[in-house]
Formats: sequence, C-alpha cells, structure tokens
Amino acid sequence: MPTSLLHLQKPHSIPSINSPPPLSLHSASNIPKLFHYTRSKREMTNFPVINLGNLNGEDRAATMDQIRDACENWGFFEVLNHGIPHDFLDTVETLTKEHYKKCMEQRFKQLVASKALEGLQAEVTDMDWESTFHLRHLPQSNIAEVPDLSDEYMKVMKEFALKLEKLAEELLDLLCENLGLEKGYLKKAFYGAKGPTFGTKVANYPPCPTPDKIKGLRAHTDAGGIVLLLQDPQLEVITNGKYKSVEHRVIAQTDGARMSIASFYNPGSDAVIYPAPALLEKETEDGKKKVYPKFVFEDYMQLYAGMKFQAKEPRFEAMKARETTAPIATA
Repeated sequence: MPTSLLHLQKPHSIPSINSPPPLSLHSASNIPKLFHYTRSKREMTNFPVINLGNLNGEDRAATMDQIRDACENWGFFEVLNHGIPHDFLDTVETLTKEHYKKCMEQRFKQLVASKALEGLQAEVTDMDWESTFHLRHLPQSNIAEVPDLSDEYMKVMKEFALKLEKLAEELLDLLCENLGLEKGYLKKAFYGAKGPTFGTKVANYPPCPTPDKIKGLRAHTDAGGIVLLLQDPQLEVITNGKYKSVEHRVIAQTDGARMSIASFYNPGSDAVIYPAPALLEKETEDGKKKVYPKFVFEDYMQLYAGMKFQAKEPRFEAMKARETTAPIATA
C-alpha cells in the first residue's frame, strides 16, 4: 500500500523552483543527484512545493489543488510552514550526525572492508551503501532499547516523533478533503486494533569511491501510508490508484556524507486495507473499476520485505490471488 513521499522544508529557507531542498541538509542542487524520480528535467521545473501556511487564508482552494496535483501526478511533494521550528530540526540534524561519527562510522568502514566494497569492479545489485538504524514510535516506542543513543538524542527523537505524528495526521485529513472522504477516514482506515504503526529510519550515506557500481539505496517504492523525509508510495490502494507511490532511489556520492531521516506513518499491522467504497462507487459511475485487492497490512509487509526492490505490480497481483483463495472480512 505505497504512499506519498513528503519532504519537509525548513520554515526560514527560500526554495529554488528548479530543485528545492527537502528540509535540507544540502543545497538545492543536490536533490537531482541524491534522489532520482521518473521525471524529465523539464518537469522538474514544476517540482511541487506546498506552503501549508496558505491553507488558512484566501489561497486555501489553490493550495488544496496543488496538493491534489502533487498526489495524483508526482507521488511526493515538499512542505513549507509545517509548524516544526527550524532550530529544532537543526538540533535533530546535528545530533544525528554526531551519533553517526561517534557510534556508527567505524562500524561502517569495517563492514566495507569485510565485504571488499572499496575497489568494486562490477556492479553490486543486492546491497546498499548506507548505514542505518530504526526507531519504532507506535504502537510502542523502542527508543530506550536502541543501543548507543545518548539521553539528549533519545529525548529529541521522541519529541521529533510526536511532532511528525501530528503533521502526518493533519496531512491525512487534507487528503481526505481532496478525495471527498469524511474527515478522519484515512486515520481510521490505518488504525487496526492498536492504532497505526509509526517508525523512523535514520540513514547515513558516507562518501563512496565507486558510486557507479553501488547505489546508496536501490530504486524502490515505499509500502505504507505517508513518508515524512528530513534529509541533508499507502494511499495507492485506499484511493484505488488515484494517489500512487513514486519510485525513488539514493545515489551514492564520492564527496561528502549524506543524511536522511525518513519517518513512516503506516497502518496498524492488523488493519484491513482496501479501496474506499465511496471512491469505488464514484469511479464505477465513471466507467472505472476496482484494481486493488483487500489485504491485512502485516501480510502485505511480509510480502514486501522480499520484493521491495522489484516492481510493485506483482506484489498487488500476489495479494489479489490471496484475496481470491482466502477472502478477508471487513469489520
């Protein structure tokens, strides 16, 4: 159930229209190098940048149209005036970089040496040039159990998670409004028995001597609800394909380290995901048909784990086959 990928922009920054920095640890010119989207250079001049501050005034309708276009035609957008103070995001960035230098950099170098990745002669297609760790926020936090995190870093990341959870739920309601669904529909669809799942992948991409031989992160589509990305596709099923997940990858670089903090606001593990009936009814009237299966989110994620770097269509076909042999009741 892939998702919209959202970049967070620091409130005080002025974005470049050509390639704005996603809550940026790097300059605008880095975006085309760090992320690859299936868009031409000409199309990149229209990179969707959404100023959430405009929702409170006379520009609300135009801003909602921008969100709709970004979801339908891009699968990602950058958000301005999201309400998270830039000095707080600077702190997250600083502590994340410090943690990598202190606790993870040497381990990554040892891994590179053990895998003989320094002088690659052939392309590597089964691993990524990245150093990562994961934090779980909902339904229960595991931050206290993650090794090597300082007390200050843990405190800041807990606050970071609360702020992003609030923003993700606000964005879901904006999507409901655009889709003609009742407020809270998507949050309810994500809920399951214990609420949504929400976690953060903290990734560092060190300098790579052979970026033509190994990707920082291989091309893939995400599986979940909304991805909020702070850096230096699952609304697709519920919307019956109206909002799609975009394929993206991270390109390794020879100079300079990169950082990415991706927070995933996803359905609960037992949530049943299927196209919204209200949307199906409308699309049936327009001559369209249901193209996505009904599935339990955890079942899909188990399938996704082995097929992340493959095309998403076979994943949906596999879930369709399961739905046919073992129909899922809707509560």
